[in-house]
Amino acid sequence: MTELLDRDRVSRFVERERDNYESLLKALVETPTVSSEADRRSDVEAGVALAQRLLTDAGARVTVAKTKGNPVVHGVLKGKPGAPAVTVYNHLDVQPASRETEPWETEPFRLVQKGDRYYGRGSTDDKGPALCAFFGALAAREAGVPTEIRFLWEFEEEIGSPNFEQGLRALGKEASTDSVLVGDGLWLDSRHPATTSGLRGMQSFQLVLETGKAETHSGTTGGAARNPIGELAKLVTEIYDAKTGRVKIPGFYDDVEPLSRRDAEDFRRSGFSIGTFKKDFGFKSLRSTDALDVLKRLWAQPTFEIHGVTGGYTGGGVKAIIPHRAEFKVSCRLVPNQKPEKIARLVRDFVKRRNRDVEVIVGGSASPFRGETSGPYADAVKRAMRFGFGRPVAFIRAGGSIGAVVTMKKVLRCPIAFLDVSLPEHGYHAPNEHFDWGQASGGIASYAKYYEELARGGAA
Repeated sequence: MTELLDRDRVSRFVERERDNYESLLKALVETPTVSSEADRRSDVEAGVALAQRLLTDAGARVTVAKTKGNPVVHGVLKGKPGAPAVTVYNHLDVQPASRETEPWETEPFRLVQKGDRYYGRGSTDDKGPALCAFFGALAAREAGVPTEIRFLWEFEEEIGSPNFEQGLRALGKEASTDSVLVGDGLWLDSRHPATTSGLRGMQSFQLVLETGKAETHSGTTGGAARNPIGELAKLVTEIYDAKTGRVKIPGFYDDVEPLSRRDAEDFRRSGFSIGTFKKDFGFKSLRSTDALDVLKRLWAQPTFEIHGVTGGYTGGGVKAIIPHRAEFKVSCRLVPNQKPEKIARLVRDFVKRRNRDVEVIVGGSASPFRGETSGPYADAVKRAMRFGFGRPVAFIRAGGSIGAVVTMKKVLRCPIAFLDVSLPEHGYHAPNEHFDWGQASGGIASYAKYYEELARGGAA
């Protein structure tokens, strides 16, 4: 197939459609699709209707799959017979936001444009990038690219995708596809294009110890009474070294795959800076001062982390009591080849050997995901992002989890790639979240080129 998209053609399309892009982004941002708040249910329903209308107006065949929770919206822009089909996944639900409790400079659910920046909750996570994929599809279709482009839009990603699998299975054959492209990720630096090739999984726990019925006076019972906070603190130091982060549970690292030379080189080319990382997150110091080692810790190594401790007296000053109950809230981030159920068993068994009275409550989990950094789909991403942003792309990983990706891998059984366009400074989940036209226009061009790469056989 001859090349249908060149830079001039795509640039003309992007500039012509900028007003339409901004208009749709405004409509999406000003529909507060907060999935974690029950009183926003009607807003989520409005968001579903808006998504359905947007796709229908573009000529897509649209299906809304109902679930026990929020629906899943699926749209198909029909391709030519024999052409490949690609499904682009984004989520259109957002995190809560309030100007009353957070330092927003603008109303979070009003799109405010300042030059080339678009401020508002969901602008970069994930409504702006979803529109990049959508307008990229319109550009490709206008140029005659024959690829069938499908859109899979979720409304529960921010609460862990509890009903996404149900919605995906409800779509049945309508959801079948040759490949998936995920548009929910970010670069490390605005000068270095990057895209996701792996996600860490997660397994959460509550460690609970109850040694009595009520708190007691330390002068009356101290020395004889057991202290659940102290015992849990001791247990946690037996589980891991807080100074280095190294987990001491036998077998914990058995399934961790070593970092390949290719992945290490991509990590180095990602644009990561320890100084910027510390500044962005307000850290005074880190466990390591070596950039590659820090990235390995963030992306390629599992963790054990303490998120909270409850028990005893937490008011002002000191109240001399012995607590009767304490709880540590912890979790492990997992890397490819590690299984949450195995880690849960290892932690539970280790705790029981060290302190039989501690109750281990196994909580939510997500499996890790390992994508490809070579092969036809990875090559298509490389060419597409080079086309859209003018620079080579690095394959990086994300330290967090996207449950929907693991679900799609299990249900759809097809290759999954990422095409990321957001930046760290855009403020995922943060006050003053924003997106910008430079990333949007480059993203539209990149998506359009990716669809053409598939049609040209770049990922056949």
